[in-house]
Amino acid sequence: MTLTRPTPQSGESTAEPAPNPLGDPLPALAGGGVLALITGVEGPHYRNPGTFMAFPAAGGRVGQLSSGCIEADLAIHAAEVAQDGRVRQLRYGAGSPFLDLVLPCGGGLDVALVPVTDPAPIRAALAARDARRDITLGIDLDHGTVAENGPGFQLRLEPATRFLVWGAGVEAVRFAALARAAGFPAELTTHDDATAGAAAVQGVDLRQGADPTLVDADPWTAVTLFYHDHDREPPVLARALASQAFYVGAQGSLRSHRARVQALRDMGVTEAQIARLRGPIGLIPSARDPQVLAVSVLAEILAEARR
Repeated sequence: MTLTRPTPQSGESTAEPAPNPLGDPLPALAGGGVLALITGVEGPHYRNPGTFMAFPAAGGRVGQLSSGCIEADLAIHAAEVAQDGRVRQLRYGAGSPFLDLVLPCGGGLDVALVPVTDPAPIRAALAARDARRDITLGIDLDHGTVAENGPGFQLRLEPATRFLVWGAGVEAVRFAALARAAGFPAELTTHDDATAGAAAVQGVDLRQGADPTLVDADPWTAVTLFYHDHDREPPVLARALASQAFYVGAQGSLRSHRARVQALRDMGVTEAQIARLRGPIGLIPSARDPQVLAVSVLAEILAEARR
């Protein structure tokens, strides 16, 4: 099939609402529109198959599939898809008929533009996200339909990695604030008023107290402890290690880690659960600066999340 770039009709306005590359494309499609989905990558590229952006029915575009090289062109094709309801499968970069659009990375990119005429599956995905459940949408590239567990390209949507942070002091505040600044849901639980005040200034979601039942971790949650008073750790760690959290770790030296492991054994925590406990935490050994420690631990957790 020969691909051509559509052009606006004579007198037709090409103006559109300002693009929002950092926006969330999923809720943008709750009222319908066009889904732009990466279905294949050849060679280097910034995004993986399954990355998508939205061209909402209300206009504009939300999200980004490249460094800005192809989004304006996608908008032109998306307008045609919205009009005729037919899927477009486009190739950019290596092997593309669009010789004037070059991907700086040098690879090739396959993008499907699919009309979302029935937004019910999108709303189901949003409900699953709110409930922190994963959901798979089948994107039928032949018939242009989107359906939960339907046929076609399997787009699995998982809840965002969430951080439950416990502790007192600057390390706890720095880490929770960094995770939040990176765009992840993060919540700090502390018994310390000074820590709570500092966290509030940073805009961190806060729970005050020390009730271990607040460790309500699902499989997409990381639990991290930043205490200097290690006697506060065992009840929280026991609860976290019995949860579905994919990562449980605590700040401190190897000596502190051995002591907390023994405390957990004394509480009756199983060896299998104790084996899940990370310590010392972070990719940078013996990081003493709170900011460096925060970056080190965040990188370790995100690397684990990818596995």
